[in-house]
Amino acid sequence: MCEAAEKDLYAVLGASSSDSVQQLKRRYQQLALQYHPDRLGGEGSSEAEYGVEKFLEVDAAWRILSDQNTRTQYDLQRRARELKQDWPVDSTVYLRDMTWDQDECVYTYSCRCGGGFSVSEEEVEEETQRRQQDDEEEEEHRGVVVCCDTCSLSVYVTWSLHTTSQMLKCQ
Repeated sequence: MCEAAEKDLYAVLGASSSDSVQQLKRRYQQLALQYHPDRLGGEGSSEAEYGVEKFLEVDAAWRILSDQNTRTQYDLQRRARELKQDWPVDSTVYLRDMTWDQDECVYTYSCRCGGGFSVSEEEVEEETQRRQQDDEEEEEHRGVVVCCDTCSLSVYVTWSLHTTSQMLKCQ
């Protein structure tokens, strides 16, 4: 459960912590069907690979959140992490799940208020380089807090150090 504790399992399922087990199960079933490797077999290898990764992530989240004991333990750990943060963060968003805007060279993500979050390719590069210079090699994931352009919500945008170079597109 240590690895899963880094991710917001509710966000993985597209749910909230107030959802019932039945609501979580419904969301899990929808995502499992969408990303199941058997359904993605005929598509391109990168899409199929992403689908398998997403399917495994959804399945791991469901295993923890479907059991009352592990869900309670996860909720307590999640709350403890939130209390230690210096900023209010609504959720975690993965860079690979954001929409790429080729014209502006930014990644965007829609906010529930109708506004949006955006992070530039430059910000991603700078944060990755800063962390490398600070000799934080043990951290596999990088991230920044991004505020909505319309409301007061903010999200933590994170990415894997190993996939950053593959994702940067404006060079």
